[in-house]
Amino acid sequence: MKRLFLILSIFLINQLYAQTGYSNDSPVNALHDYPKGISEVIFSMTNDFPNNTQLSIAIIENNKTSFYGIIKTNDTIKPIKNQNKVFEIGSITKIFTSNILASFVEDDKIKLTDPINSYFPFNFNNSTIITFKDLANHTSGLSRLPENLDLSNGINPYKNYGKRQLEEYLKNHLNLENGIKKSYSYSNLGTGLLGYTLGLVENTSIQELIQRLVFDKYKMCNSYTKPNSLDSIIVKGQNSKGEIASNWDWDVLFGAGGALSTTEDLAKFAAAQFNPINTELALTKIPTFTINENMKIGLGWHILKSNKGEDVFVHNGGTGGYSSSIAINIDEKKAVIILSNLSGFHEKMGTIEKLCLHLHSNN
Repeated sequence: MKRLFLILSIFLINQLYAQTGYSNDSPVNALHDYPKGISEVIFSMTNDFPNNTQLSIAIIENNKTSFYGIIKTNDTIKPIKNQNKVFEIGSITKIFTSNILASFVEDDKIKLTDPINSYFPFNFNNSTIITFKDLANHTSGLSRLPENLDLSNGINPYKNYGKRQLEEYLKNHLNLENGIKKSYSYSNLGTGLLGYTLGLVENTSIQELIQRLVFDKYKMCNSYTKPNSLDSIIVKGQNSKGEIASNWDWDVLFGAGGALSTTEDLAKFAAAQFNPINTELALTKIPTFTINENMKIGLGWHILKSNKGEDVFVHNGGTGGYSSSIAINIDEKKAVIILSNLSGFHEKMGTIEKLCLHLHSNN
Protein backbone atom coordinates (compact mmCIF):
# COMPACT_ATOMS: atom_id res chain seq x y z
CA MET A 1 0.00 0.00 0.00
CA LYS A 2 2.83 2.43 0.89
CA ARG A 3 4.55 1.66 -2.42
CA LEU A 4 1.31 2.33 -4.33
CA PHE A 5 0.85 5.60 -2.46
CA LEU A 6 4.43 6.68 -3.30
CA ILE A 7 4.01 5.88 -6.99
CA LEU A 8 0.71 7.76 -7.10
CA SER A 9 2.28 10.77 -5.34
CA ILE A 10 5.17 10.92 -7.79
CA PHE A 11 2.72 10.68 -10.70
CA LEU A 12 0.58 13.53 -9.35
CA ILE A 13 3.63 15.74 -8.70
CA ASN A 14 4.92 15.16 -12.24
CA GLN A 15 1.47 15.97 -13.64
CA LEU A 16 1.42 19.20 -11.66
CA TYR A 17 4.82 20.23 -13.02
CA ALA A 18 3.71 19.42 -16.57
CA GLN A 19 0.55 21.53 -16.23
CA THR A 20 2.39 24.56 -14.84
CA GLY A 21 5.27 24.46 -17.31
CA TYR A 22 7.86 23.60 -14.69
CA SER A 23 9.73 20.40 -13.92
CA ASN A 24 11.47 18.71 -11.04
CA ASP A 25 14.44 18.04 -13.35
CA SER A 26 17.37 20.42 -13.81
CA PRO A 27 17.31 22.21 -17.18
CA VAL A 28 19.58 20.78 -19.87
CA ASN A 29 21.75 22.78 -22.27
CA ALA A 30 21.48 21.23 -25.74
CA LEU A 31 23.01 24.18 -27.64
CA HIS A 32 26.05 22.09 -28.60
CA ASP A 33 26.38 23.52 -32.11
CA TYR A 34 26.58 27.14 -30.93
CA PRO A 35 29.88 28.79 -29.91
CA LYS A 36 30.63 27.86 -26.31
CA GLY A 37 30.55 31.39 -24.94
CA ILE A 38 27.21 32.16 -26.60
CA SER A 39 25.72 28.79 -25.64
CA GLU A 40 26.69 29.19 -21.99
CA VAL A 41 25.44 32.74 -21.53
CA ILE A 42 22.15 32.07 -23.33
CA PHE A 43 21.55 28.95 -21.24
CA SER A 44 22.50 30.59 -17.95
CA MET A 45 20.09 33.47 -18.51
CA THR A 46 17.13 31.56 -19.99
CA ASN A 47 17.04 28.16 -18.27
CA ASP A 48 14.38 29.32 -15.79
CA PHE A 49 12.03 30.60 -18.52
CA PRO A 50 8.70 28.73 -18.99
CA ASN A 51 8.60 25.72 -21.27
CA ASN A 52 7.73 26.62 -24.91
CA THR A 53 9.59 29.93 -24.67
CA GLN A 54 11.46 30.84 -27.85
CA LEU A 55 14.20 33.38 -28.42
CA SER A 56 15.35 34.51 -31.84
CA ILE A 57 18.75 36.24 -31.72
CA ALA A 58 20.72 38.10 -34.40
CA ILE A 59 24.30 39.28 -33.88
CA ILE A 60 25.92 41.57 -36.46
CA GLU A 61 29.68 41.84 -36.19
CA ASN A 62 32.55 42.21 -38.68
CA ASN A 63 30.07 42.64 -41.55
CA LYS A 64 28.56 39.24 -40.76
CA THR A 65 25.13 38.40 -39.36
CA SER A 66 24.77 35.26 -37.23
CA PHE A 67 21.43 33.90 -36.06
CA TYR A 68 20.82 31.85 -32.91
CA GLY A 69 17.37 30.46 -32.14
CA ILE A 70 16.43 28.61 -28.99
CA ILE A 71 13.34 26.91 -27.62
CA LYS A 72 12.77 25.46 -24.18
CA THR A 73 10.91 22.16 -24.30
CA ASN A 74 10.75 19.51 -21.58
CA ASP A 75 13.19 21.61 -19.56
CA THR A 76 15.81 21.44 -22.29
CA ILE A 77 17.17 24.50 -24.09
CA LYS A 78 17.41 23.41 -27.73
CA PRO A 79 18.44 25.15 -30.95
CA ILE A 80 15.74 26.10 -33.43
CA LYS A 81 15.87 27.94 -36.75
CA ASN A 82 13.50 30.86 -36.21
CA GLN A 83 15.14 33.97 -37.70
CA ASN A 84 12.30 34.16 -40.25
CA LYS A 85 9.56 33.64 -37.67
CA VAL A 86 7.36 36.59 -36.69
CA PHE A 87 7.11 38.07 -33.19
CA GLU A 88 5.38 41.15 -31.82
CA ILE A 89 8.19 43.65 -31.22
CA GLY A 90 6.31 46.03 -28.91
CA SER A 91 8.01 49.35 -28.25
CA ILE A 92 10.80 48.78 -30.77
CA THR A 93 8.05 50.11 -33.06
CA LYS A 94 8.82 53.53 -31.55
CA ILE A 95 12.11 53.51 -33.47
CA PHE A 96 10.17 53.10 -36.72
CA THR A 97 7.86 55.97 -35.76
CA SER A 98 10.84 58.21 -35.06
CA ASN A 99 12.32 57.07 -38.38
CA ILE A 100 9.23 58.47 -40.15
CA LEU A 101 9.58 61.73 -38.23
CA ALA A 102 13.24 62.01 -39.26
CA SER A 103 12.35 61.26 -42.89
CA PHE A 104 9.82 64.12 -42.89
CA VAL A 105 12.39 66.48 -41.36
CA GLU A 106 14.99 65.48 -43.94
CA ASP A 107 12.45 66.14 -46.70
CA ASP A 108 11.62 69.58 -45.21
CA LYS A 109 7.99 68.63 -44.64
CA ILE A 110 8.18 69.57 -40.96
CA LYS A 111 10.66 70.76 -38.32
CA LEU A 112 11.34 68.95 -35.07
CA THR A 113 10.35 72.08 -33.17
CA ASP A 114 7.03 72.49 -35.00
CA PRO A 115 3.95 72.16 -32.78
CA ILE A 116 1.67 69.28 -33.72
CA ASN A 117 -1.36 71.41 -32.85
CA SER A 118 -1.85 72.82 -36.35
CA TYR A 119 -2.74 69.36 -37.66
CA PHE A 120 -5.82 69.16 -35.42
CA PRO A 121 -9.05 71.15 -36.04
CA PHE A 122 -9.53 71.93 -32.35
CA ASN A 123 -7.64 73.35 -29.38
CA PHE A 124 -5.93 71.01 -26.96
CA ASN A 125 -7.06 71.08 -23.33
CA ASN A 126 -5.54 73.98 -21.37
CA SER A 127 -4.30 75.41 -24.72
CA THR A 128 -1.34 73.04 -24.44
CA ILE A 129 1.36 73.24 -27.12
CA ILE A 130 3.33 70.07 -27.96
CA THR A 131 6.15 69.72 -30.51
CA PHE A 132 7.17 66.72 -32.59
CA LYS A 133 10.48 66.50 -30.74
CA ASP A 134 8.72 66.52 -27.36
CA LEU A 135 6.83 63.39 -28.39
CA ALA A 136 9.82 61.59 -29.91
CA ASN A 137 12.13 62.02 -26.91
CA HIS A 138 9.52 61.58 -24.17
CA THR A 139 9.75 65.13 -22.80
CA SER A 140 6.19 66.18 -23.66
CA GLY A 141 4.95 65.66 -20.11
CA LEU A 142 2.18 63.37 -21.33
CA SER A 143 1.30 60.50 -19.03
CA ARG A 144 2.37 56.97 -19.94
CA LEU A 145 -1.18 56.12 -21.03
CA PRO A 146 -4.29 58.26 -21.67
CA GLU A 147 -6.66 58.34 -18.74
CA ASN A 148 -9.61 57.43 -21.00
CA LEU A 149 -7.98 54.16 -22.11
CA ASP A 150 -10.11 51.30 -20.78
CA LEU A 151 -7.65 48.73 -19.41
CA SER A 152 -10.33 46.28 -18.34
CA ASN A 153 -9.56 44.31 -21.52
CA GLY A 154 -6.06 43.32 -20.44
CA ILE A 155 -5.92 40.66 -23.15
CA ASN A 156 -6.09 43.27 -25.95
CA PRO A 157 -5.86 46.71 -24.29
CA TYR A 158 -5.31 49.01 -27.31
CA LYS A 159 -7.81 47.45 -29.72
CA ASN A 160 -10.73 49.79 -29.07
CA TYR A 161 -8.77 53.00 -28.55
CA GLY A 162 -9.36 54.89 -31.80
CA LYS A 163 -9.50 58.38 -33.27
CA ARG A 164 -12.61 59.36 -31.31
CA GLN A 165 -11.08 58.40 -27.97
CA LEU A 166 -7.76 60.15 -28.71
CA GLU A 167 -9.45 63.38 -29.82
CA GLU A 168 -11.69 63.31 -26.76
CA TYR A 169 -8.57 62.97 -24.59
CA LEU A 170 -6.80 65.87 -26.32
CA LYS A 171 -9.83 68.13 -26.03
CA ASN A 172 -10.90 67.36 -22.47
CA HIS A 173 -8.29 65.42 -20.48
CA LEU A 174 -4.80 66.41 -21.66
CA ASN A 175 -2.73 67.57 -18.71
CA LEU A 176 1.06 67.71 -18.74
CA GLU A 177 2.87 66.16 -15.79
CA ASN A 178 6.07 68.20 -16.04
CA GLY A 179 4.55 71.67 -16.38
CA ILE A 180 6.84 74.11 -18.18
CA LYS A 181 10.17 72.46 -17.28
CA LYS A 182 11.23 69.71 -19.67
CA SER A 183 11.90 66.32 -18.12
CA TYR A 184 12.01 62.75 -19.37
CA SER A 185 8.91 60.62 -18.77
CA TYR A 186 8.44 57.55 -20.98
CA SER A 187 5.05 57.72 -22.71
CA ASN A 188 3.26 55.22 -24.93
CA LEU A 189 0.61 57.90 -25.36
CA GLY A 190 3.23 60.38 -26.59
CA THR A 191 4.69 58.12 -29.26
CA GLY A 192 1.24 56.90 -30.26
CA LEU A 193 0.16 60.52 -30.70
CA LEU A 194 3.34 61.19 -32.69
CA GLY A 195 2.55 58.36 -35.09
CA TYR A 196 -1.05 59.45 -35.51
CA THR A 197 0.02 63.04 -36.20
CA LEU A 198 2.60 61.94 -38.78
CA GLY A 199 -0.26 60.18 -40.53
CA LEU A 200 -2.20 63.45 -40.55
CA VAL A 201 0.77 65.24 -42.14
CA GLU A 202 0.51 62.90 -45.14
CA ASN A 203 -3.25 62.32 -44.97
CA THR A 204 -2.70 58.62 -44.29
CA SER A 205 -2.00 56.30 -41.34
CA ILE A 206 1.17 55.55 -39.40
CA GLN A 207 0.72 51.91 -40.42
CA GLU A 208 0.92 52.83 -44.09
CA LEU A 209 3.91 55.12 -43.48
CA ILE A 210 5.86 52.42 -41.64
CA GLN A 211 5.08 49.92 -44.38
CA ARG A 212 6.27 52.28 -47.12
CA LEU A 213 9.13 54.20 -45.49
CA VAL A 214 10.56 51.46 -43.27
CA PHE A 215 9.54 47.94 -44.30
CA ASP A 216 9.62 48.56 -48.05
CA LYS A 217 12.64 50.86 -48.01
CA TYR A 218 14.88 48.50 -46.04
CA LYS A 219 13.59 45.33 -47.75
CA MET A 220 11.92 44.02 -44.58
CA CYS A 221 9.69 41.53 -46.39
CA ASN A 222 8.45 39.66 -43.31
CA SER A 223 7.44 42.63 -41.16
CA TYR A 224 3.79 43.50 -40.60
CA THR A 225 1.37 45.99 -39.12
CA LYS A 226 -1.31 43.38 -38.29
CA PRO A 227 -1.14 39.85 -36.86
CA ASN A 228 -3.90 38.65 -39.21
CA SER A 229 -3.22 35.66 -41.49
CA LEU A 230 0.22 34.99 -39.99
CA ASP A 231 -0.58 31.65 -38.36
CA SER A 232 2.02 29.71 -40.33
CA ILE A 233 4.92 32.05 -39.54
CA ILE A 234 4.11 33.68 -36.21
CA VAL A 235 5.46 32.37 -32.91
CA LYS A 236 2.59 32.17 -30.46
CA GLY A 237 2.93 34.60 -27.59
CA GLN A 238 2.75 33.48 -23.97
CA ASN A 239 1.20 35.28 -21.03
CA SER A 240 2.92 35.75 -17.68
CA LYS A 241 1.90 32.21 -16.68
CA GLY A 242 3.44 30.65 -19.77
CA GLU A 243 0.06 30.02 -21.42
CA ILE A 244 -0.72 30.96 -25.05
CA ALA A 245 -1.66 34.64 -25.26
CA SER A 246 -3.74 36.55 -27.78
CA ASN A 247 -1.99 38.94 -30.14
CA TRP A 248 -2.59 42.64 -29.55
CA ASP A 249 -4.54 44.71 -32.07
CA TRP A 250 -3.68 48.41 -32.36
CA ASP A 251 -5.61 51.36 -33.67
CA VAL A 252 -4.69 55.02 -33.26
CA LEU A 253 -1.73 54.39 -30.90
CA PHE A 254 -0.04 51.92 -33.25
CA GLY A 255 3.17 53.99 -33.43
CA ALA A 256 3.87 53.16 -29.78
CA GLY A 257 4.10 49.40 -30.15
CA GLY A 258 2.07 47.69 -32.87
CA ALA A 259 4.61 46.26 -35.34
CA LEU A 260 5.53 42.61 -35.91
CA SER A 261 8.85 41.49 -37.36
CA THR A 262 11.62 38.89 -37.50
CA THR A 263 15.26 39.00 -36.45
CA GLU A 264 16.13 38.53 -40.11
CA ASP A 265 14.30 41.75 -41.01
CA LEU A 266 15.48 43.70 -37.96
CA ALA A 267 19.04 42.72 -38.84
CA LYS A 268 18.48 44.46 -42.21
CA PHE A 269 17.18 47.53 -40.38
CA ALA A 270 20.19 47.46 -38.02
CA ALA A 271 22.64 47.12 -40.93
CA ALA A 272 21.00 50.12 -42.62
CA GLN A 273 22.03 52.20 -39.59
CA PHE A 274 25.68 51.71 -40.59
CA ASN A 275 25.19 53.19 -44.07
CA PRO A 276 25.82 56.96 -44.06
CA ILE A 277 23.56 57.39 -47.08
CA ASN A 278 20.57 56.84 -44.76
CA THR A 279 20.64 60.35 -43.29
CA GLU A 280 17.19 59.98 -41.75
CA LEU A 281 18.52 57.11 -39.61
CA ALA A 282 21.50 59.21 -38.53
CA LEU A 283 19.15 62.00 -37.43
CA THR A 284 17.29 59.67 -35.05
CA LYS A 285 20.54 58.99 -33.18
CA ILE A 286 21.55 62.61 -32.50
CA PRO A 287 21.03 63.30 -28.76
CA THR A 288 18.12 65.63 -28.07
CA PHE A 289 17.88 65.37 -24.26
CA THR A 290 20.06 64.25 -21.36
CA ILE A 291 18.15 61.92 -19.05
CA ASN A 292 20.95 61.41 -16.51
CA GLU A 293 24.71 60.99 -16.41
CA ASN A 294 24.41 57.50 -17.88
CA MET A 295 21.77 58.00 -20.56
CA LYS A 296 20.67 60.40 -23.27
CA ILE A 297 17.87 60.09 -25.80
CA GLY A 298 17.75 60.91 -29.50
CA LEU A 299 14.55 60.46 -31.49
CA GLY A 300 13.26 57.21 -30.04
CA TRP A 301 16.69 55.68 -29.33
CA HIS A 302 18.02 55.62 -25.77
CA ILE A 303 21.77 56.25 -25.81
CA LEU A 304 24.14 54.50 -23.37
CA LYS A 305 27.95 54.50 -23.17
CA SER A 306 29.91 51.32 -23.85
CA ASN A 307 32.94 50.30 -21.77
CA LYS A 308 35.04 51.97 -24.49
CA GLY A 309 33.09 55.21 -24.21
CA GLU A 310 31.21 54.69 -27.48
CA ASP A 311 27.50 55.37 -27.94
CA VAL A 312 25.22 52.33 -27.84
CA PHE A 313 21.68 52.89 -29.11
CA VAL A 314 19.11 50.70 -27.39
CA HIS A 315 15.42 50.04 -27.10
CA ASN A 316 13.32 47.23 -25.69
CA GLY A 317 9.71 46.17 -26.13
CA GLY A 318 7.02 44.21 -24.37
CA THR A 319 3.43 43.19 -25.05
CA GLY A 320 1.13 40.69 -23.39
CA GLY A 321 2.82 37.76 -25.11
CA TYR A 322 6.26 38.99 -26.17
CA SER A 323 9.40 40.87 -25.15
CA SER A 324 12.28 42.15 -27.25
CA SER A 325 15.47 44.20 -27.24
CA ILE A 326 17.88 45.81 -29.72
CA ALA A 327 21.34 47.36 -29.20
CA ILE A 328 23.45 49.03 -31.91
CA ASN A 329 26.99 50.45 -31.89
CA ILE A 330 27.63 52.55 -35.00
CA ASP A 331 31.37 52.97 -34.37
CA GLU A 332 31.97 49.22 -34.29
CA LYS A 333 29.21 48.38 -36.77
CA LYS A 334 27.83 45.91 -34.28
CA ALA A 335 24.26 45.06 -33.30
CA VAL A 336 22.33 42.51 -31.26
CA ILE A 337 18.61 41.86 -31.64
CA ILE A 338 16.50 39.54 -29.50
CA LEU A 339 12.84 38.70 -30.08
CA SER A 340 11.00 36.35 -27.75
CA ASN A 341 7.59 35.06 -26.78
CA LEU A 342 8.32 35.67 -23.12
CA SER A 343 5.51 37.91 -21.89
CA GLY A 344 6.27 41.56 -21.29
CA PHE A 345 4.48 41.02 -17.96
CA HIS A 346 6.57 37.99 -16.94
CA GLU A 347 8.80 38.53 -13.91
CA LYS A 348 11.85 37.58 -16.02
CA MET A 349 11.08 40.01 -18.85
CA GLY A 350 14.06 42.22 -17.96
CA THR A 351 16.39 39.32 -18.69
CA ILE A 352 15.82 39.80 -22.43
CA GLU A 353 17.41 43.26 -22.36
CA LYS A 354 20.18 42.06 -20.01
CA LEU A 355 21.03 39.24 -22.38
CA CYS A 356 20.99 41.62 -25.35
CA LEU A 357 23.39 44.04 -23.69
CA HIS A 358 25.61 41.21 -22.47
CA LEU A 359 25.91 39.70 -25.95
CA HIS A 360 26.54 43.18 -27.35
CA SER A 361 29.37 43.99 -24.96
CA ASN A 362 31.02 40.56 -24.72
CA ASN A 363 30.99 39.07 -28.22
